[in-house]
Amino acid sequence: MVSIEVATRSRVEMVNITPRIQDAVTSTGVSTGVCFIHVPHTTAGVTVNEAFDPDVAADVSSALSRLVPYQAGYAHSEGNADAHIKSVLVGTSQTIPVEDGRLALGRWQGVFFCEFDGPRRRQVYLTIVSDIPQPMADRPLKTDNRKPPTGG
Repeated sequence: MVSIEVATRSRVEMVNITPRIQDAVTSTGVSTGVCFIHVPHTTAGVTVNEAFDPDVAADVSSALSRLVPYQAGYAHSEGNADAHIKSVLVGTSQTIPVEDGRLALGRWQGVFFCEFDGPRRRQVYLTIVSDIPQPMADRPLKTDNRKPPTGG
């Protein structure tokens, strides 16, 4: 598992972490497989969305704030109940295929760390798995030569 730190600067913020995740994938040498991304926080999340136009992230943050307003009389008394709810709505995990050593994202897609209770220093956990077990990567695959049972 790889851990990357994300330092946020405001209470609600979407941080494009795609380049950092790609660097981690590259450093593993995995050519084809999957990258599991997990945010171990109850007031943050991770999502995949358009990374080309920063207005998209601003629109997502704004829409979430309209859906789940800050300090709207929630029972949770720590003052961050909205952040917990936004985390539930966005989710704390993503799974992205890896192909030819690259995250298999669409042309405009990026991975965003979603801060809902910042500013803070947060962690993002990455588990990058090859679809070919590494010890066997250079060996031919064995086939099962057993004969099926006969009779009834």
